Amino acid sequence: MANLGHLERAVMHALWESGTSLSAYDVLPRVADAASGKQLAVTTVLTVLSRLEKKGFVSADRSARPHRYTATASRADHVAELLHEALGESADRRAVLERFVGGVSAADAAVLRDLLSNRADTA
Repeated sequence: MANLGHLERAVMHALWESGTSLSAYDVLPRVADAASGKQLAVTTVLTVLSRLEKKGFVSADRSARPHRYTATASRADHVAELLHEALGESADRRAVLERFVGGVSAADAAVLRDLLSNRADTA
């Protein structure tokens, strides 16, 4: 899965937060150039949406005007994929997992234990 640039992340955040399809005009007020704090041009948002579509992050409904865009996967799916990719790039998966688990909060560790226990029960 390709990494997302700054504007791509902002647009995906808008789509994930909305929970529904959005047009570029709907996305526009939800994103701003963090560096300058200025509102972006709709053509910039359309370019970002087009790139996200080519990368497979969004799908476009072109049956009506303006076109509407929907995230093809949830934020949780995206983050999980990033975690799998990072783990897959490691020569020492155990070391990576140890560092990860060592850095999570007690609450997150409890969730991980519960998830792993449930996985073991279904395996």
